[in-house]
Order: sequence, then structure tokens, then C-alpha cells
Amino acid sequence: MRHKIKLNCEKSRLVDLRAFLNKVLSKTTLSEITKNQVILAVDEVCANLIIHSHDCNPSDQIALEVTESGDQLVFEIKDHGEGFNILEYKQPELNAVKKERRKGGLGIILVRKIMDNIEFESTGNQNTCRLIKLINSK
Repeated sequence: MRHKIKLNCEKSRLVDLRAFLNKVLSKTTLSEITKNQVILAVDEVCANLIIHSHDCNPSDQIALEVTESGDQLVFEIKDHGEGFNILEYKQPELNAVKKERRKGGLGIILVRKIMDNIEFESTGNQNTCRLIKLINSK
């Protein structure tokens, strides 16, 4: 199974992303809860790219390819924006976020908890973020 979608960097396109993911994941054996968690994680990464790396510029695009390979689903997100290595992100302390009442900062924590593996690479001006979910993981 291999599915692809390209999205212009507009927040309004996140609805299309979620619909695409819902359709793709409906063909898997993941539980409904896990499907929703995976959609949340992929949506979070794509939203961050659209908002922070591309400043919601509709002439920019991100590409997502979903591949089922053996016992895993691989979500490969590619863009040509300002690189953000999710693996180098220093997550804030939850108590500090609550105390400061700051908006944001929790999405990447969720992505790390939901996905089984995360890979990031940047070559030239292309960035690739791979989110990997084991089909039989919880």
C-alpha cells in the first residue's frame, strides 16, 4: 500500500489531510483509538511545517507519502521549508508549560508518545520527516 498527497501550505488544507489519513488508515487493522492518535500526530507535524516553516504561504507545498511495509506504517513528510529537526527538539517540562499558561509546546510531545519511531533528514533544501507506527503496537 502506498498513498500520496500534496498540500499547499494553508491551514485550511489540514482538513483535506485528515480526510486523506482517515481514508488510508481505514484499510488498516489499527484500532479506532490508534488511528485517531496517528492522525493527530501526522496532523501536528504537518501543521507545524505549514505554520512555522512556510508561514502559511499557499504557493509552498508539503508532500506526504504513506506506505505500509510489513508490520509498520511509514508517514514520510517532505518539504522545502526551513528545516526543523524534531529529534533535536528539547521538550519543555509539563509543569513549566502549565505554570506559564503558554500556548503550544505540547504537540511534539504527543507525536513522540504516539509514534514508535521518528527519523529526520535534510539534504540540500529538502527536509524529510519519517513517522513510523508499528501496526501491532499500542
